[in-house]
Amino acid sequence: MRKGLQTYTGLMAAPSTRLRLRVSPRARTNAIVGRHGEGWKVRVTAAPEDGRANEAVLRLLAERLDLPGKSLTLVSGPSSRDKIVELTGIDAAEAERRLEKPR
Repeated sequence: MRKGLQTYTGLMAAPSTRLRLRVSPRARTNAIVGRHGEGWKVRVTAAPEDGRANEAVLRLLAERLDLPGKSLTLVSGPSSRDKIVELTGIDAAEAERRLEKPR
């Protein structure tokens, strides 16, 4: 190795991806229904008041994707039915595989 050059030994960034969601609050059950265009259709029983439906969506996704809650972040659509959630610690292909897996 040449003098003055060092090898970077830091941690690489964890994989991440973003999911598009179409959320239906006040549903009969909590469920990831299936594809909705380029995103996913999600139903939650919580009302869309004071962020309760958003919290229910994040909990449902964390459970289905087998990720800790802190790995999910709502990045767009806090007061809209159309949302974007960022997932840290999982890549797009693995997220799709886990979401498509029947429960």
